[in-house]
Order: sequence, then C-alpha cells, then structure tokens
Amino acid sequence: MGARPKLTQKRRTQMLEAAMEVIVERGLCETRIADVADRAGLSPALVVYYFGSKETLLTEALAYAEDLFYIEAFRELTGIEGASRRLVRLIELACPPVVRRESDEYWTLWVELWSRALRNEEAARKREALERRWRNTIAEVVREGQRSGEFGVCDPERFATYLSALMDGLALQVLFGDPAVGGELANEMCLETAARELGFDPGAYGRRGEEDVAGQEELAAER
Repeated sequence: MGARPKLTQKRRTQMLEAAMEVIVERGLCETRIADVADRAGLSPALVVYYFGSKETLLTEALAYAEDLFYIEAFRELTGIEGASRRLVRLIELACPPVVRRESDEYWTLWVELWSRALRNEEAARKREALERRWRNTIAEVVREGQRSGEFGVCDPERFATYLSALMDGLALQVLFGDPAVGGELANEMCLETAARELGFDPGAYGRRGEEDVAGQEELAAER
C-alpha cells in the first residue's frame, strides 16, 4: 500500500475555510463532515482521509481562523508608527466601535473554540497557545511604549492579561446582542482602561478618524 499523498497547503486551506463557514452558520455540534466537503467541493471521504476525524478538522479550522486574525493584526500593527497608535488600533481590531460581519464571525469562532477546549485536550492546547500569543502581542506593544516614553510604569504581562480579559468579556456581550453593551461602548471602555493604566490620552491619537468610522457605519447600514 502506497504512502498517503501529502496534503497541499492550497487543499488544506480550502477545507479549513469551508469548515469555518459552516461552523459560523451552524455551530460546532451541527457541523458535519458532509457539509464541509460539500462547501469545499470535495468528497467527505477525502476530508476524513486527510484530517482523520471530524474532531481534528474542527479544532484545526478554529485555530486556523485565529491565525488569520493574528496575521491581519500583525500586518496592520507593523505599518503603524508609535506604540500608542498601535494599541488603539489593536483594541479596535478586537472590539471595533462599529460591529461588522467579519468581527461577528471571528468572535463566533473564538467562542466555539472556548467551548470545545473544555472537553478536548487538543483544542485546549490550541486555545492556550493562541491566548498566550494574543497577550504577548499586547505586552510587547506596552513595552515599546514604555521604552519610547509614551506609556507609564506598569507590568506589561499583567496589563495584557487584564486588557485581554476585558476585551473578551465585552466582545461577548456585543456578540450576544446585549442591549446595554454596544460596539462603541465596548471600544470606549477598553480605551479608557488602557489610558488609565498606561497614562496616555487615546483621543490624541484617534481611532482612525471620524470619516473612517462614518464610512464603516454606512457599510454596516447597507448590509
């Protein structure tokens, strides 16, 4: 019997993106291999052949979604000068003042990964690694700001844990449609917390300008 053909990056991405779409639409429990295969235009047998099981496919798809978010965040942050502006933008990415379909999908997948991590060791390891990377990203921005004199004295790791937990909690309220917590309020509360803890004025750096926020609102209304 010959060796199993290597799964190409293109084919792997095709399967993972299909799984992401189905999970967002139906949730983990209702996602079937057949649904993912149909969305990817492949046979269910081929999906199982490469991933081995539905559990592995779903865990990999959720981790892949998080990787996409971090790649996009890293790309944006590296193009922004100044730690203060980077932190403001980082908060925007996690808790946008104007909630869009993309941010809703990201948080839906993140919640599914949390849920799966409670009972699946591989998902738990993936979640821990992703969470650690997210906190490290925040902490590094803080350290840069302290070196440049933009931020005051604090423990970067402790602050990163605090801010990430705050963003998680507020984003969940927005995702669940809590009438008391809208996207703009969640964003403002995170910015206020960062400003208080680090001693800087987020208003001096702006979010992305009033015109950009207005443009996002128009797009949201069109959708």
